[in-house]
Amino acid sequence: MKFLAALPAAMLVVSAHAAEVPKAFAGLFEKDVPVRGQIGVVLPPTEIDKYVAKVEAAARQDSKWFREYMAQAKPGAPPPYHEKLGLTKEEYDEYLKLWAKREFKPVTEDVVLMLRENSGDTWSLTATGAASTLTTLRYSAKEDTFRSPNGTLARGEEIKADADSVLGAWSGAEWKFEESTSLGKTKENIAFGKFADNKYGLVVYRVGEVSSEGTKLIDKSLVIRFALGKAGQLKPAAGPAGGPAPAPAPKPAPTPTPKPGPKKK
Repeated sequence: MKFLAALPAAMLVVSAHAAEVPKAFAGLFEKDVPVRGQIGVVLPPTEIDKYVAKVEAAARQDSKWFREYMAQAKPGAPPPYHEKLGLTKEEYDEYLKLWAKREFKPVTEDVVLMLRENSGDTWSLTATGAASTLTTLRYSAKEDTFRSPNGTLARGEEIKADADSVLGAWSGAEWKFEESTSLGKTKENIAFGKFADNKYGLVVYRVGEVSSEGTKLIDKSLVIRFALGKAGQLKPAAGPAGGPAPAPAPKPAPTPTPKPGPKKK
């Protein structure tokens, strides 16, 4: 594939020395082993759109009730049936059948992920292409936190999503950052986990920034799926006579620079 030809040789050389990786990445990545991933979205069949349109129309008629009702539903999953959703029971049942048929759809060319150990007992997940933003985050095994240019992402609750959630059944862990200043509000989070079938791993990343006037300044999200174990690993590039390809010393991930806060008067 074209994206493999453009990769630096350092990302295609598997380290000969295995190292114990932090618990945050255990079972997902090995140190210095490149893994092929896909950025995508999870979509149900297009036939569901007609039912979604009816629910949206009902929501506009009584937006207050709809917000309160949805707040009680499971995040990312269809809400329980109610006649005020704008669907008959038969339509709602058909909606659930279509929702159950949702599939992961790649939206860009494949990317490559590789876990690397940095100085100071920190780790980074280097990434190519549209996933390169992940490279700016550094994980501290000692503190169990990620550091980004925005600030520190603290460990949140364990994730155990059920089969009805947008991504399906998966489990993992999440780290979050949130800050409000006179300039606006910034949110950033990253999660790692496995699907229930243990065939695929998952990286979910989101960063958003809204100005004090309510204008979206940043709104970026990534859902990356990759095969676990040998199935997702890339083979090392071949050098002369079939030997390993020579590789320059890998460059460390850049140290994130904290974003300055508002000036004190």
